[in-house]
Amino acid sequence: MNGLVGAPLFSALFIGAAVLNVAASLPVAPIWQELAFLGVCHAGLVLRIVRARIAAAGQRAAELDRFKALPGDYTLATTNIAGVGTVVTCGTSGNGNGDGRILAATNEHILAWDHLSKAGFMNGSYTCAAAESTATTPNNPYGIRMQLVYDTVYGQTGGVTGSSNRHNLKTGPQIPVDIIAEVDRKIDDGLPYTGGFQNSLYAGGGTAPTEGAAASPACTSAIAVTGTWNAINGSNNCGGASLF
Repeated sequence: MNGLVGAPLFSALFIGAAVLNVAASLPVAPIWQELAFLGVCHAGLVLRIVRARIAAAGQRAAELDRFKALPGDYTLATTNIAGVGTVVTCGTSGNGNGDGRILAATNEHILAWDHLSKAGFMNGSYTCAAAESTATTPNNPYGIRMQLVYDTVYGQTGGVTGSSNRHNLKTGPQIPVDIIAEVDRKIDDGLPYTGGFQNSLYAGGGTAPTEGAAASPACTSAIAVTGTWNAINGSNNCGGASLF
């Protein structure tokens, strides 16, 4: 997953855009140069998230091709990948169970970053531990953890139909709703509860997003396939999940 960590996805540009989003709401009207810079930052952030989503899909294929297994679920990781942590609470002392799913129950979702980074598939180095931290899991710039896992925490999480278990990569929350909405439009269908990029209430060590209302802080208008992103309500605590 080259590009999931560091400058390619989450950089100072992301934080800069967040600051400018706040600045643009102040009583003093921004000059045209400020508006132009805000537009450039916004477009840059969307492009980086889109590129990361594409890279994630390619990375999963690369991992399957090289090891014939998924990161975190790989049964021979400690044999074939140098430096993988061997904490007993991480899978089976650093190895997955080989059932084809990256499960949170056995901390394979944390172990996945260990496998990926030690195998050279991503920037940085992460070592699995029972308690997640910046040493185990990549964070977004707001200090919120990303997540690669097989679960249902996406889509109509609180809805009538719910979501089925799928492998997914979560951005983590604290992302402005207008950014998430534009990413969805660029790479998918633009709707929070359908397609390959959907709304997620994953908290990642922070505050979980809210959904299903028109007013901020809700990120979506309704918990239904007809729901839309509240792209102009100003919510700054939203997140998404790319489904695999």
